[in-house]
Amino acid sequence: MKPRDIVELIALAAVWGASFLFMRIAVPTFGPIALAAVRVSGATLLLVPLVVARGEWPAVVRHWKPIAVVGLMNSALPFVCLAYAAETLNAGVSAILNSATPLFSAVIAWLWLHDRLTRARILGLAIGFAGVVWIVWSKPGSGTASAAPAVAAAAAAIVAALSYGVAPSLTKRHLTSVPPFAVAAGSQLAATAMLALPAALAWRPNALSSTNAWLAAAALAVFCTGLAYILYFRLIANAGPTNAVSVTFLVPIFAVAWGGLFLGETLSWTLAAACAVVFVGTALATGIVKSRLRARSATTVA
Repeated sequence: MKPRDIVELIALAAVWGASFLFMRIAVPTFGPIALAAVRVSGATLLLVPLVVARGEWPAVVRHWKPIAVVGLMNSALPFVCLAYAAETLNAGVSAILNSATPLFSAVIAWLWLHDRLTRARILGLAIGFAGVVWIVWSKPGSGTASAAPAVAAAAAAIVAALSYGVAPSLTKRHLTSVPPFAVAAGSQLAATAMLALPAALAWRPNALSSTNAWLAAAALAVFCTGLAYILYFRLIANAGPTNAVSVTFLVPIFAVAWGGLFLGETLSWTLAAACAVVFVGTALATGIVKSRLRARSATTVA
């Protein structure tokens, strides 16, 4: 990646790390579905006028079908799942589970785009998924009396990671020539349409009364979704889907920091060790670390 891409990657990680903090603040008031709907609708209000002003709206119309699928897989579904997880899991734990996204992305890119899987990448996938299993097995929660809510929340976070893993390959396959602004705006508009009715049915009566919850939801919409997706789709276009999705390798660091700083959350040594395992696996699977094993490997899976 170019230096500019690396700077954007770190900035995106910091913003998306904060999203787990904002979800923890807002989800008790809104509920998962309504919070996801507020998030994507706010991003839509920010992005669509910008796309129209830039003259890129025709690109959204021409490619509306794959953009709508991106809206489902990269926003509507994972936002609901992560908001559900945020009701139970600490910000750092949710972000650690979400860091499995590059693992799913690598597998999907291999199956769909026929990306090469060297021995080192296969080893990385095995290590990374073992770390994810370890996290779920440890039943991470935030003081719940029963392990069941924590496991269900962890499963929801993993579904979100899987959903995120589909979007980069879809974007590379069908939307490479589409401006990042257009993809970001169109996908948020599609997600808004998908979540409108479910959010109306799930809306909680006290959702209008909490100023802090609305401020957190607004931050989610404007910074963690609207502006963040502009950066994200720029990275996909400029640095490739695998490098772009590696942002989830950095997000947990910021999520743990924000959660500890503003919510007093802590991370156990067990989860920290499991997190390290996921990071090592992700680094190998995405090629971030060029190990000796990868250098020596000449065998690929086609």
